Amino acid sequence: MKPRTRARSIALQVLYETDLANHPAAEIFKIRLEESETPLSDELAEFARQIIFGVLPLTQDLDQLIAKYAPEWPLEQIATIDRNILRIAFWEFAVSRETPVKVAINEAVELAKLFGSDSAPRFINGVLGTLVDHESEIHQIIKNRITREEKAHLES
Repeated sequence: MKPRTRARSIALQVLYETDLANHPAAEIFKIRLEESETPLSDELAEFARQIIFGVLPLTQDLDQLIAKYAPEWPLEQIATIDRNILRIAFWEFAVSRETPVKVAINEAVELAKLFGSDSAPRFINGVLGTLVDHESEIHQIIKNRITREEKAHLES
């Protein structure tokens, strides 16, 4: 497995456990890093951390946008692992914007092959293909939301 894929894999495991069992992400992340057969470099651990703590505060927003732009896939019917793979890829290409869209989609499909059902890779590719058509609009929605939260925090 490629190094950045390993980092995404750890981030996915943390997000999945947080989503499913509501365990504290920081604790799970520490455990996953310690349990990793091949330790992540500091740079890759930081990349995984950025994904985890980038996705978590935006989970509801990401889910709403996935539901809005991919209505043919009702969110409540998406497997927990697939939902978290989508969140990671979506966050990478539409929020963080440090990962090229094609790379984010390819990495999501790889994670789906590793962790999802037999149909997951095709499903993930299809949903992300729909979302990518709205990348700029979605980025602006998230950016506006974050700006509003920051202003509200400063005013309180």
